[in-house]
Amino acid sequence: MIGYAEALSKVIKNSAPTGTESCSARQALGRILAQPISSPVDLPPFTNSAMDGFALRRTGSEWPVGHEFEVAGELAAGDGREVESAEAWEIMTGAPVPQDTDRVIPVEQVTLVKKHADGHPARIRLDAAVRCGQNVRRQGSDVERGGPVLQPATVLRPRHLMMLAALGIERIEVTRRPRAAILCTGNELVDDPGQALAAGQIWNSNGPYLAACLQAAGAEVVYRQTVTDTPQAYAKAVRQALDAGIDLLLSSGAVSMGRYDCVPQALAQLNATIHFHKARVRPGKPILLAQLAQGPLVFGLPGNPMAVAVGMRFLVEPALRVMLGLASERPVHARLLEPASSKPGLRMHFKARLGATDDGQLTVSILQGQQSYRIQPLLEANAWAIGPEQPGDLPAGSMLEVYSLGHLDSFGIATRCV
Repeated sequence: MIGYAEALSKVIKNSAPTGTESCSARQALGRILAQPISSPVDLPPFTNSAMDGFALRRTGSEWPVGHEFEVAGELAAGDGREVESAEAWEIMTGAPVPQDTDRVIPVEQVTLVKKHADGHPARIRLDAAVRCGQNVRRQGSDVERGGPVLQPATVLRPRHLMMLAALGIERIEVTRRPRAAILCTGNELVDDPGQALAAGQIWNSNGPYLAACLQAAGAEVVYRQTVTDTPQAYAKAVRQALDAGIDLLLSSGAVSMGRYDCVPQALAQLNATIHFHKARVRPGKPILLAQLAQGPLVFGLPGNPMAVAVGMRFLVEPALRVMLGLASERPVHARLLEPASSKPGLRMHFKARLGATDDGQLTVSILQGQQSYRIQPLLEANAWAIGPEQPGDLPAGSMLEVYSLGHLDSFGIATRCV
């Protein structure tokens, strides 16, 4: 049995980037950028008005309160016509500012002195002084043509898609999503939640959980199967998964030492290389990492729900980060509010609540119900807190490493831990 650090090292060593592919910028939410992006244009692309008001001709100083201007006409957003020189133009937000003007006064800071027959302004008087550049958005003041915009390994969020759309970028290069298979083992499992359970049966919760986690973590599930506890059924499903073109395979159950724990035997029949079997982690000690002869990694996760959750978060997701071209994660550190029990020699993974004091210091509370079969406490958690392998019980005030629930998730931090 190996420690977590060694197990993680073997996961990283045997993971490889999946490569890149072209993607529509409009459909890139959650994708990982593979190449740097520089701006093909200035943003804004032309100098325009930040206000509904009046564009005033250039001067070397402020236009003072009380100065009057003849208004030549109106300029609206989308109006790209060339206009003649004039003292002032009525202008709408977003309209191009004429070349011989250099400032805009808001409509509420002028007095209308004279109107045209159609009601449009003919002459105005300033109720406030106006300096050069006031209420004008200069061309390229947000992003200059050729300037850097986004770096590789950026997880694309709505704000990034806003920028790509503003720059008129249609397609981008992203990392290919890892293609994953999920095998759930167990004669007792029922996949259909609408099916009544017979004696000794349970509904399969690991399969839907892993599918959702993989999608949230940046992967694509291309094969799912629930199989009986026999090496033959497991091996057959692995071969079908390989036909789907997978990069990794996750299975739950049948990796311990019981009579029906068939995964190691099935992998041996498939000529897979076992990188490790059992690690000093809790929950999830019987976890297995193997590699099929065809290349894909196999994560054999124990069948208890929290063992699946820990294996997914702390061994599968680090592999996905390598495949997606992301750097290793760094935890935050938080002060433990109440004492907690930790088993010496095992790296503990606690369902936890991360919070903050009024002065911004991070705190963490270990939730009740840490048994590996209990799902309910995970609903209350917003983080995983780590108990180191060597120490025993953890006194209040201990500083613990804390991770978000998923590697692409952020923390939902309450003002105080509860």
